Amino acid sequence: EPEEKKIALELLETEQAYVNRLHLLDQIFYTELMKEAKNGKTVPEEVVKMIFSNISSIYQFHAKFFLPELQKRMEDWSCNPRIGDVIQKLAPFLKMYGEYVKNFDKAMELITVWSEKSPSFQELIADIQKRKVCANLTLQHHMLEPVQRIPRYELLLKDYVRKLPPQSLDRDDAEKALEMIFMVAKHSNAAIAEMERLQNLWVVYQRLGLEDDIVDPSNELIKEGPIQKISTRNNSTSEKYLFLFNNMLLYCVPKVIQVGAEFQVHLRIDVDGMKVRELNDAQFPHTFLVSGKQRTLELQARSGEEMNAWIKAFQDAIDRKEKRSESFKTAVLGLETGTSALKTEELGRRAPQWVRDNLVTMCMRCREPFNAIRRRRHHCRACGYVVCARCSDYKAELQYDGNRLNRVCQECYVFLTGHVVLEDREGKHKGILEKGAAEVSGRSLLCSSLQLLDKNGKGGTRGWFVIPQDDPLVLYIYAAPQDVRAHTSIPLLGYQVKDLPQGDSRHLFQLAQSRQVYTFVADTEELKRRWMRAMARSAAGIT
Repeated sequence: EPEEKKIALELLETEQAYVNRLHLLDQIFYTELMKEAKNGKTVPEEVVKMIFSNISSIYQFHAKFFLPELQKRMEDWSCNPRIGDVIQKLAPFLKMYGEYVKNFDKAMELITVWSEKSPSFQELIADIQKRKVCANLTLQHHMLEPVQRIPRYELLLKDYVRKLPPQSLDRDDAEKALEMIFMVAKHSNAAIAEMERLQNLWVVYQRLGLEDDIVDPSNELIKEGPIQKISTRNNSTSEKYLFLFNNMLLYCVPKVIQVGAEFQVHLRIDVDGMKVRELNDAQFPHTFLVSGKQRTLELQARSGEEMNAWIKAFQDAIDRKEKRSESFKTAVLGLETGTSALKTEELGRRAPQWVRDNLVTMCMRCREPFNAIRRRRHHCRACGYVVCARCSDYKAELQYDGNRLNRVCQECYVFLTGHVVLEDREGKHKGILEKGAAEVSGRSLLCSSLQLLDKNGKGGTRGWFVIPQDDPLVLYIYAAPQDVRAHTSIPLLGYQVKDLPQGDSRHLFQLAQSRQVYTFVADTEELKRRWMRAMARSAAGIT
């Protein structure tokens, strides 16, 4: 048999075994533990839900969609020898693994803690583990399987693409599918990295005494360590401790009596507007200057190598702060989705229709969010796109303006002048969320403006919501109807759509699954009904 068919068969066989493992986790472990929890015999229901996360959705997806599609394709292999299109169609839904992977360490901890707290909980797990279906393996071992599944897909698909004949009809689809699996694996790895980042951040906050004004999950610790502070008054040094985050520097003093916190925060300096440079001081070698809006500090490292490491860390934080936005505007004013883009051959020959500022919250080229301070909106005079200063720092002659030099975006500059611009973003894979709002709205099952409420139901953000025709089981959420990138996506498969009574003249409905609940507000009752019907079909897997 052809090598590619052997790999396809291996994929099918491992998928069948994997679905059996998911059935064990969802239909046996989860179901029986939840039954006992509801009877009040073992642990609270919430604990069981937190342990198994979204395993029910993962099981339903593989048992009802992925495995049947693979089986059907392998049965038809003689007349249609390909699997790339099947994987390409279903790969976006594998990003639901991010939630499971991110929750995995917490789940392992809960199993350990509650096994000690509740003997009946431990006994029930031990009883299930003795059954033949468990093959003498523990619950923890079985729960590791979904974490390892995405990398397994990636390895099999790489091997499949490598073994395909050069002229295979499946090559294009298989390569696209591999890229999509790569992005899902990246998404899963990012979830693990995010979990580790938050755990490390929490440890740092505990060392600092959990001060309210610095506890923020969006912070990222870049570097920490002891440092000598040079006093300009008495020409001496004293030991301090620095915590450098992505947005601030905490200048601390070690506490003599370390009860609770290790350090006391003396000063907080914003990275925004900060500057750093080396000092040439004969009396105090290895010194550098950190100058911020709140304070300027002369600091001494223990060696030249350590000084260079601190300067590099500060400069990296400063550079990143300048490139990233400080706020992400989510208000949507107006519901227009159509833009009249110029054809390529018309660029520069006729004036473009400008995309309105209030329809865009991010640069339409680099996708960085706009803000009022550092990243302002500009219009490309050739294509009419709303772009940032960095992406429009080019000038080209435009025929419609008497061949005068005008501000244009990088893409139009390259096209109009033929000059090559070095692209620092080249080679990056296109993300799952990078679907233009206007593009997908034009070929969607349903799109409109909705409001997504926060957890307490009192406030929320308004956005542009789309279920695309080519991705009918995923809801994409944009800040504005002309944005080139969604800021959130929700895999709808397995969710329940719930009607809520009208309150305060608001038309409310919900998506609910396990511990995850989303509450939406539609502008009218008729629009609410349309969304409920569309989401219910997607949640049931009807495409």
